[in-house]
Amino acid sequence: MAKNVHIVPHMHWDREWYFSTEESRILLINNMEEILTRLETDPDYPYYVLDGQTAILEDFFEIRPDQRDRVKKLVQAGKLIIGPWYTQTDEMVVGGESIVRNLYYGIKDSEEFGEPMQIGYLPDSFGQSAQMPQILNGFDIKYAIFWRGTSERHGTDKTEFYWTSSSGSKVLVQLMPLGYAIGKYLPVEEESLQARMDKYFTVLDRGATGENVLLPNGHDQMPIQQNIYDVIETLKKLYPDREFFLSRYEDLLEKIEKQEGLDEIYGEFLDGKYQRVHRSIYSTRADIKSANTRIENKITKHLEPLAAMAYKLGFEYHHGLIEPIWKEIMKNHAHDSIGCCCSDKVHAEIMARFHNAEERTDRLIDFYKRKIADHVDTHRLEDRLVLFNLLPYEREAVYTTTVTTKFKSFRLVDEKGMELAYEILDQEVIDPGLIDRQIVHYGNYDPFIRYTIQMKPVLPSLGYITYWVEQGENIRKSVDVSQEQAIETDDYRIIVESNGTLTISDKKSGETYNGVLGLENAGDDGDEYDFSPLAGDKVRYSENEVMDAKVEIQSTLNAHFVTIRYEWELPQNLEARKHGGESVVLQAAIRLMVPMSERRMDVSFTINNTAKDHRVRVLIPTHISSAFSFADNQFGTIERSVVDEALAVWESEGWDERPDSIYPFLSYAGLENEEKSVLVMTNSVREYEIIGQNFDTIAVTLFRSIGVLGKEELVRRPGRPSGIKLPTPDSQMLGEWTFDLAIAYLEGNRKDAEAARISSEYTTSFLAYNKLPHDAMKLNKENHSVPASFSLLTAELNGLVLSTLKKAEKQDKLVARFYNPTTIDCSLELKGIALEALEEVNLKEEPLPSHKEKFLKLVPNEVKTITIK
Repeated sequence: MAKNVHIVPHMHWDREWYFSTEESRILLINNMEEILTRLETDPDYPYYVLDGQTAILEDFFEIRPDQRDRVKKLVQAGKLIIGPWYTQTDEMVVGGESIVRNLYYGIKDSEEFGEPMQIGYLPDSFGQSAQMPQILNGFDIKYAIFWRGTSERHGTDKTEFYWTSSSGSKVLVQLMPLGYAIGKYLPVEEESLQARMDKYFTVLDRGATGENVLLPNGHDQMPIQQNIYDVIETLKKLYPDREFFLSRYEDLLEKIEKQEGLDEIYGEFLDGKYQRVHRSIYSTRADIKSANTRIENKITKHLEPLAAMAYKLGFEYHHGLIEPIWKEIMKNHAHDSIGCCCSDKVHAEIMARFHNAEERTDRLIDFYKRKIADHVDTHRLEDRLVLFNLLPYEREAVYTTTVTTKFKSFRLVDEKGMELAYEILDQEVIDPGLIDRQIVHYGNYDPFIRYTIQMKPVLPSLGYITYWVEQGENIRKSVDVSQEQAIETDDYRIIVESNGTLTISDKKSGETYNGVLGLENAGDDGDEYDFSPLAGDKVRYSENEVMDAKVEIQSTLNAHFVTIRYEWELPQNLEARKHGGESVVLQAAIRLMVPMSERRMDVSFTINNTAKDHRVRVLIPTHISSAFSFADNQFGTIERSVVDEALAVWESEGWDERPDSIYPFLSYAGLENEEKSVLVMTNSVREYEIIGQNFDTIAVTLFRSIGVLGKEELVRRPGRPSGIKLPTPDSQMLGEWTFDLAIAYLEGNRKDAEAARISSEYTTSFLAYNKLPHDAMKLNKENHSVPASFSLLTAELNGLVLSTLKKAEKQDKLVARFYNPTTIDCSLELKGIALEALEEVNLKEEPLPSHKEKFLKLVPNEVKTITIK
C-alpha cells in the first residue's frame, strides 16, 4: 500500500472541443478569478497547476490585461504553476519543429512571470512519440507525466519508470494510469468518497513502485474545488494509514527519483489496452490535417531558411512576424483540435486559423524574396527571375514557375551570360491593373502575358541565382501532347490502364508493379475518433470497377505530365451499403509529374466526394514482404510491425480498442529489403497501413467521411462513446479536396537509397520571384545591394537531414538543426566554416559543453542544434 497520497489541484483546459474557444474563455475568466483569489487569501492552500500551457494565460489576458501583475506575484511565489507548453500538443501528426517551438514559446511566455513547470506534461495526448524524451531533454526537462498508450508489453507494469529514446535521452515518468480526472469533484460524504477511492487505490497501489501515489484533483474546465480540505479530512478518517496532502507534480517526481531499481522502457506508446489512443484519428478531417502539413513545411523549409538568407544579406529577420504564425498553428495542435474530434463549429475555427497562418506565411515568403530580388546589384533594366534553393547542397531539379512580361518571346540569362533553357507549358493574358493599378491610372492598357514555364536549373546550396528576362527568340513554345497511354523515363516505363491505375516497369530492377495508385473504398461506421468497418461490407477497388478512365499526357524535355480522370459509382451512405440503396458518383482526377531522370514521381489527387460514411485510400504495391514498415517521426525514423501481435489477444484481454496497424507518418513511410525500398511521401495526409495478403502494399488514407463526433460500441472499439454523440455533417467531407503525395521505387535499403533526402527534396521545392518594374505596393530600396548569385551554407549531410535554418532568438547568429534518420552514426561536414564559428546549443538555444571535433557526429535518431557566427 502506498502511504503518501499527493493531491494536486489542477484544471485540464481544452480551449475547444465540442464547445468553442469563446465559450471556454468565458468560463476561464470566471474560473481564474476564483483560483487567484483562493491562492491570494488562503496561506494554507499551497499550489494550483494551470494545465501546463500558457495559451490559457494569453486568452485570459486578452480579456483581463489588468491581471498580469496579480498572476506574476503568484507565479513568483510558487503558488500558481504555469508552462512549459504553449498548448498541450499532439505528438503523432504534428512535426518535430512544431513541438520544439511549442515548448520554446511556452517557456518564453512563462519566464515573463517566473519559472515554468519543468515537466513534459501531456495528460491527454492520443499516444506518445518515441522522440519525446530527446525533445524534453533538449529543454533541460527530465520529468514527464502522461496517461495514454502504455501497457505491460512495453516492459513494465509500473506507473513510475524511466522512458528512454533510442539516442539515449531519458526522462522519469509518472504515469496517470486512470487519467488526469480521477480526483474530479471529490465528494465529502463518506460512503460516496470511499466507493470511489477504494476502486482507485486498487489500481494506484498496484502500479506504484514506492510509498507515493498521485491523485490529480481536477477535470475538463473544472473550477477549483473550494472544499478540498473538507474532503481531505474525510479521507484521513477513511484511510488512517495513509497521508493526504496538497502537493505539486514536482514534489512527487522528486521523491520517485530517489528510488532505485526503476524500470527503463523505450519506444512510442500507442497501445489502446487501458486507454484509447485512436489509431485511425490521423485521417479525420483530412482537409485540416493536410493544411497543417503544408503550413508546417512552408514555415520550416521555406520561410525560416529564406529569412535567414535575407538576414545574412543585411535585411531584418522578423521574429515578431514569425512567432505569431507559429502560435496561430499551435493553437490547432492541441490533441482534440488537430485530432479533429470536435464540433463542426470548432473545425471551422481551426481551419480559419490555418487560413490565417498560411496567408501570413505566404506573404512573408514573398516579402523576403522581393527584398532580395529588389536589391540585386545591377544596372540592367530588364525584369529578372530569381530562383532559390533552400537545401544546403547544390541541387538540380525540374521546376515549374511563372514569368510575367510584355515580351512575346524571351530568354533567361544569368550574370555571366549563360542562358537557362525552359519550355512554355501555358500562357494567359493579364490585365495590367492586376499588376499595378498605377499603370492603367496613367492610361496604359497594354496587356501583360503570364507564361507558365518549366525548367531544370542547377542552383547553389542554400542560395539563389538571378536570371534576366530578355527579349529573344530562343524558346521552345510547345509541349508534346500524346494520345498514347504510356510514358518512358530513364528509370521507368509507365502504362496508364483503362481502370485508372498505373503499371510501372522499373528498368533498373526489371520488376513490374500493377495497380499502382488504385483506390480502395470501405464503409465507415465509425466516428471522428476512429475508423470502424461496416459489418458485412465488401471493400471495393477502383481497379475492378472503373473501366473508362480518360488520360491526357503532356511531355516536355524534362518531364511527363499525366492526368487521369474517372468516375466511380459508390453507395450513397451506410444504409445504401447495407441494403443496396442509391448510388452516387465520386469523381477522381489524378495528376502526375514524372521527371525524365529522377526516381520520384509527384502525385496530386483531386477528389469530388459525393458519398457519406466511407474511407478512401490509395494503394502502392511494393513486392516487398516485410515484417515491419518504416516511417519518419519527430527528428528520426521508427520501425513498426505490419501486424500487431496483440490482435490475437485484444478481445480476450479486454483492450479498450483493437490494435490495428494504422500509423501516422510526417513526411515519408515505406517498406524495404536489402535490394530495394519503396517510399511514399506526403505534403498533405499522414496516415498509412501495410496491407495485402503478403503485407506488401502501402495504403495511404486520403480521407474518411463520417457524420458524428462520438459513437458507442464500434466493432474495433467496444463500449462507451468516445467524446459525445454530436452530429458533425461537415466531417462527411462532401465536396472537392486535393491531396499531394509522391512515390519512389528505389535501389537499395532506405539508407543506401537516401530515402530521407528524397523526401526532404519533395517537401522543399525551389522558389522563384519574378521582379518587374511595377509593384502594387511600393517599397523604398534600402541603402545596400546584394549579389546576383549567392550561397549561404554548404553541407555534406552524409545521410543527415536539415530540420530548419533560422536566426537565433536572442543572438546575432544563425541556428541550424540537423537530425539522423538512418540506422548508423553519421557526421556533418560544413564547408568553408571554421569550427571556432560553430557552437552546439540545446533546443532552447543555450550553449552546451561539447568537444568541437565530436558534436557534429549524430547517432541514429539524434537531433543536434548548432549556432553559426
